[in-house]
Amino acid sequence: MKSYQKLTTAQPAACQVEEEGAAPMPPGHGKLAPWWVGSGLLVAAVLLSTITVWVLRQVSGGWLGPMPPPKCLVVPESHRFDCYPERRVVVTQELCESRGCCFIQSPPPAKGKQGVPWCFYPPDFPSYALESLNQTALGMVGLLVRREKAYYPRDIERLRLDVEFETDTRLHIKITDAANPRYEVPLDVPRVMKRAEHPIYSLNFSWDPFGVLLQRKATGTVLLNTTVAPLIFADQFLQISTSLPSKFLYGLGEHRGSLLHSLDWNTLTLWARDVAPTESFNLYGAHPFYLLMEEGGNAHGVFLLNSNAMEVALQPAPGLTWRTIGGVLDFYIFLGPDPNMVIQQYQQVIGFPAMPPSWALGFHLCRWGYGSSNDTWQTVRAMRNYQIPQDAQWNDIDYMDGYRDFTLDPQKFASLPSLVEDLHRHRQHYVMILDPGISSTSPHGSYWPFDEGLRRGLFLNTTQGQPLIGQVWPGFTAFADFSNPDTHQWWLENLQHFYAHVPFDGLWIDMNEPSNFMDGSEDGCPPGEFDSPPYTPAVLGDSLSAKTVCASAKQKVSVHYNLHNLYGLMEAKATASALIKIRGKRPFVISRSTFPSQGRYSGHWLGDNRSQWKDMCYSIPGLLSFSLFGIPLVGADICGFSGSTSEELCTRWMQLGAFYPFARNHNTQHEKAQDPTAFSPAARTAMKDVLLTRYSLLPFLYTLFHRAHLHGDTVARPLFFEFPWDVATWGLDRQFLWGRSLLVTPVLEPGVDSVTGYVPQGTWYDFYTGSSVNSSGEMLKMSAPLEHLNLHIREGSILPTQKPGTTTELTRGNPLRLIVALSSHVTAWGDLFWDDGESLDTFEKGNYSYVVFNATQNIFTSTVLHASTEATKVTIGTLSIFGVQKPTSKVLLNGQEKPFSYLDNQVLTVSDLGMSLSQGFSLQWL
Repeated sequence: MKSYQKLTTAQPAACQVEEEGAAPMPPGHGKLAPWWVGSGLLVAAVLLSTITVWVLRQVSGGWLGPMPPPKCLVVPESHRFDCYPERRVVVTQELCESRGCCFIQSPPPAKGKQGVPWCFYPPDFPSYALESLNQTALGMVGLLVRREKAYYPRDIERLRLDVEFETDTRLHIKITDAANPRYEVPLDVPRVMKRAEHPIYSLNFSWDPFGVLLQRKATGTVLLNTTVAPLIFADQFLQISTSLPSKFLYGLGEHRGSLLHSLDWNTLTLWARDVAPTESFNLYGAHPFYLLMEEGGNAHGVFLLNSNAMEVALQPAPGLTWRTIGGVLDFYIFLGPDPNMVIQQYQQVIGFPAMPPSWALGFHLCRWGYGSSNDTWQTVRAMRNYQIPQDAQWNDIDYMDGYRDFTLDPQKFASLPSLVEDLHRHRQHYVMILDPGISSTSPHGSYWPFDEGLRRGLFLNTTQGQPLIGQVWPGFTAFADFSNPDTHQWWLENLQHFYAHVPFDGLWIDMNEPSNFMDGSEDGCPPGEFDSPPYTPAVLGDSLSAKTVCASAKQKVSVHYNLHNLYGLMEAKATASALIKIRGKRPFVISRSTFPSQGRYSGHWLGDNRSQWKDMCYSIPGLLSFSLFGIPLVGADICGFSGSTSEELCTRWMQLGAFYPFARNHNTQHEKAQDPTAFSPAARTAMKDVLLTRYSLLPFLYTLFHRAHLHGDTVARPLFFEFPWDVATWGLDRQFLWGRSLLVTPVLEPGVDSVTGYVPQGTWYDFYTGSSVNSSGEMLKMSAPLEHLNLHIREGSILPTQKPGTTTELTRGNPLRLIVALSSHVTAWGDLFWDDGESLDTFEKGNYSYVVFNATQNIFTSTVLHASTEATKVTIGTLSIFGVQKPTSKVLLNGQEKPFSYLDNQVLTVSDLGMSLSQGFSLQWL
């Protein structure tokens, strides 16, 4: 029997020592009224702000300058929306007032913090006015007019407002130039044919100044109020601000940090960048979507369909400002009302994720620096020797000849075709890396990928129409233009040529931000509005071309300035399409750079992390964020990519990583090996055991991915998704769920043999023993020796599991074990999706089985709702029922007595059922 210790205080939710200004913790939050409503709190804040300014001026000896005008003093600090967001500029009163804004100096912020803006908008700052508003079949169309120019060049005087009430839970608001077409993201989005009849939201407008006011009908909560700061819409600077109904905001990737964002003057930049995951940096992908929890457990989401360089400024009002430097303001708002539904509604717009092949959910092994195909092969053999599960072996760029795509090192990797043949013979798979930078220095006629790409005009070009040359691993390179459909064909042909020698199963596309070892190109970047825009968001390196190509580079669809954040998505689309044509099966693609809708084509790994405890901890909010972004096939490099891991760290990380939806151990060159065979027998056994646990759960995991593909459900799931009414879950990101049923509580600190985790209200069962723990919603201290990962099953769930093998294909042939976790009402439910694991569109073509499991009182039933021949190959061998409170005297399978066992911890087990998955049955216990 497992022992638990109840704790009275929660552990810090952060992955390091908690600092002042960290993401808010939920206890005791009240309803937060937008500042424009006016209240006693606002009056108090204004008085406090005024008094503070007066006191500071007295003690400063005059350095704060003259007293600001009254209209500036009425704006509380937390509601000061930044009028001068430019970085690397010391904002003076003269600069600020030249923009018509208020200037009040504040004490310097703490190190690493941004602090209160000194220059902010007064309440009467000129904005757009809504001049006309007319009804349309789907919503409304309006005209916005600005009578006074703003302070950025090429201010657009007249804007078109389009509003479509697309569904009862989805609103679409678009603002663009009324007179001239502008770049818009080339993403397929649904087109509705009729207006929503019963929307759960109400929409109103402020006419002058223009503003959007969106409320949830059921509660009256104001979700958006854009009157808090002026709308600015210049050619290369678009800005809109809103109040927020709470401080509990998630999303806005890709960044490293806690799942719950801090609103303490926190700016998040979205501009794809190759950099090791570091707090406050813009990372590999761009996801302009946020989810926000409202008081009472409702949730909504907002998506800005815009691919330009962008930043989102968060402030404690609570408020948010979108700033982007191109395109249009194209918003989708999702009303939920619960967080699961918000994410489903978001994916109804961007597209549901692809169904992965079953082997993609096995364990993957890689490193940069195997040195040769024979060394790679030796690792594979060692894994087999210890019977450690492995489905895929990968190679990094060292398999290439001179780091050139579509080549093979003829000396060190000559045996790679034989290795791949051996993998296939053992029902394993091979994945290799590809980069989008194509070597440009080989003698003419010696390297077909570049010669043919040049002949067809398939590379990014300079403003002079010549291929832009940067530098990546092979040296000087040109960059494939994946916005051009002809490039997709060339990419396919290159892959076909290589596949004829090395029949790979999946592809790993790296460096696709795109990454460049020089800034811009070998010739730098030309002067002009794209490479030196009027405003540059807070990107790492302070330049759009920092470690990437020039923003002015020409592509087929548009200029790179507009398409940069789409580069990884477009490459993933080309790669998935090529794999389908080459193999005729579901594609497996893992991409570093991502954008909304990427889940339709690829998964993602969280980049070049480090072998540190902090990095392991931060991987959980990373994978949960990508669950929000519609990319469920996600994981981090297990045991860390750079630096040397320790045996303890790697053991704990293998335990956590076994529950990443995408599980890969990956390592850099010149570091010691970190695959499971490299460690002591005790550590190796612990790693093997947790991988066997993962493999036993593959039927459950595969079904979760089916639900993600079909409905947009999340696979790895934050606790607050299932317990949105429990505010204690809103800040948790050291634990997560698989689906709604399986709670994972990993150890994330060195030198401990216990772990503290939150157990939501209800009965939970130990996955391994079936022993129960009843929680009122509290922190529990759990035993966690080095060989143990805490897993708990939620009451009311039925998990399909399977006797694990060393590959997914071997596992699929083994008998199923169904784990029934009875609720306090003696009920449980679960389901299982089953197909051949690799064919395209099995659900769409009807080539699948779907079985629903129910337990009510003392009767379990298996009901086949859809059947295929694949299900006839699988049997249900064992039924384990957790929480049977009274000793059992008899078990009947379809009316016939069956032997059973009943343990003191209230676990009933019936073995040797021998029931085909394709046949329904019932089992009763008395």
